[in-house]
Amino acid sequence: MTVYKNLNKVAEITLLFWLMKIVATTLGETLGDFLSMTLNLGYLGGLVITAGFFLVVLLIQLSSQKYIPVYYWLVIISTTTLGTEVSDFMDRSLQLGYTVGSIILFAGLILVLLAWFKKFGSLAVFPIQQRGKELFYWIAILFSNSLGTAFGDFLTDSLGLSYLHGAFVTAAIILVVILLHRFTRINQIFLFWVAFIFTRPFGATFGDFLTKPLAKGGLDLGTLNASIVSLAIISILIYISHRGSIILNQTENETE
Repeated sequence: MTVYKNLNKVAEITLLFWLMKIVATTLGETLGDFLSMTLNLGYLGGLVITAGFFLVVLLIQLSSQKYIPVYYWLVIISTTTLGTEVSDFMDRSLQLGYTVGSIILFAGLILVLLAWFKKFGSLAVFPIQQRGKELFYWIAILFSNSLGTAFGDFLTDSLGLSYLHGAFVTAAIILVVILLHRFTRINQIFLFWVAFIFTRPFGATFGDFLTKPLAKGGLDLGTLNASIVSLAIISILIYISHRGSIILNQTENETE
């Protein structure tokens, strides 16, 4: 059992975390569509490219001995982008539909969480120091983001909601989770995973709102322009997170 000298490997769950997660999911949606649709690589081509990127940044993150914001958030971005390609490949290439795809991904997530709990006796997402636990963490995040993508597309494509209305629905669910966290004693880890899943379709539907044609209820910014804007925003937030991490480390060193 590998422990990284008691150093945490993942982001703390704060308001900044959730803001960055939403921006990362928007970027994942627009970037995934840019690869498969705008560049006309197809869903399989986009899946191969994003899976390769995910594996590279995941290996970098796993090899690090402490939490480094840029490594961590590159993996998050890669899971949101790969999640877009997984969902679209299941629906459009395999023709499973978003309903069946969502059920399959939900079952996969539950199995991962059950295996995680059986091995470690807890599903706590912060802090994480053991490599085995971190691997479960990232697999669960990949399933969560893929599931969130499929559910977001289910709202717009299967239920016929506009992209903006789909964002409102998922935002309402997130608000309910926040209220449950604040005013009830419902298990906090359970609420984390619910919020994590539904911030993905919120970002996805907002990404679609930015990129889709005006006739379909979007702003028609295009996948490239929307990706550039989202990348700029997440880069600023990563810098803020990095500065905060440095200050925290300095404070901890001074108190030792």
